[in-house]
Amino acid sequence: MNQPLVFWKKSEEIAAQFLLSRGYRILERNYRTPRGELDLIALDGDVLVFVEVKARRGVRFGEPQWAVDQRKRQHLMKASLFYLTRKRVQNRCCRFDLVVIQEGHDGRPQIDLIQNVLEVENTTF
Repeated sequence: MNQPLVFWKKSEEIAAQFLLSRGYRILERNYRTPRGELDLIALDGDVLVFVEVKARRGVRFGEPQWAVDQRKRQHLMKASLFYLTRKRVQNRCCRFDLVVIQEGHDGRPQIDLIQNVLEVENTTF
């Protein structure tokens, strides 16, 4: 397996463990839809959270959070609506979080959680 793929897969596991340590309950990992993939789907209390994981080994290609551009946001919205429809989720508050992982100078991951990264008019479905 190539290095970037190993780092990416490891980063998703790091993100899941990070969220678990903060009380989230992981429902799905790498949930595939015709509209794209959702990295993690979790519960934070009663709130259904769609989590995008972005990881970088350095800043050569920019900060990881800048990779969530308008196009990616549209994919996240469409994929999450597919999930909500498929799972018949109703009357549930939802939000979109971003977990940013960067490899520190010492090789250890530096993790940031950005909640409500995607604004939607009605976040109850």
